[in-house]
Amino acid sequence: MESILIIEDEIDIAKLVGFNFERNGYSVDIAHDGREGLEKILKNQPDLVILDLMLPEIDGYKILKKMQRDTRSHSIPVIMLTAKSQIDDRLKGLELGADDYITKPFSPKELILRAQAILKRNRVTPVAEDFLLGPFRFDKNALTFFVHDQPLPLSLIEFKLFLFLCQRAGQSQDRNHLLKVVWGYSDEIHSRTLDTHMKRLRKKLGKVGSFIETIRGIGYRVRQPE
Repeated sequence: MESILIIEDEIDIAKLVGFNFERNGYSVDIAHDGREGLEKILKNQPDLVILDLMLPEIDGYKILKKMQRDTRSHSIPVIMLTAKSQIDDRLKGLELGADDYITKPFSPKELILRAQAILKRNRVTPVAEDFLLGPFRFDKNALTFFVHDQPLPLSLIEFKLFLFLCQRAGQSQDRNHLLKVVWGYSDEIHSRTLDTHMKRLRKKLGKVGSFIETIRGIGYRVRQPE
């Protein structure tokens, strides 16, 4: 049974979301402030976090930042559930590592469907499977990444995005196709955050970040190692 952690300070909304997930066969835990929510993330490592942004104690943005910096949580997918409807607010959350967003008021059915899509994409097989390309190694079972056999923490989105490009090294990948593969669909917000993730990937990779090439008017490509 996959586990869902709901971090939401509005009790009625938290109960509504929890009820719908339980009805669909998920194990549910709830936290009503950011500090409690972050503690539960690090202790229990749920399969998915439903995260409100405006929270007491620690807000959702800070939770996302802390999740990305901790090896116990950087690969846990997050759906933002927020009353903030401005594009820049949603973009900020996506750039900090959230996988998706839904604005309030919302449809519980849509939330469940989006959560199911993310969980399906993130399920891993029990058999260890590595993908190698030049100095890079992806452990697709443990969702860990290595450069020259040294571990390098990547967020789940960064891992999926870079793995997809490396598996198609030498081939230019259209922006819209990348958006649909990583986020499930294409829109203005995800298109803008794609560039932010690529910039962050290059920075994390350091010298080998030059493997990622921008193809003007098309998208991105990982060059073949010599």
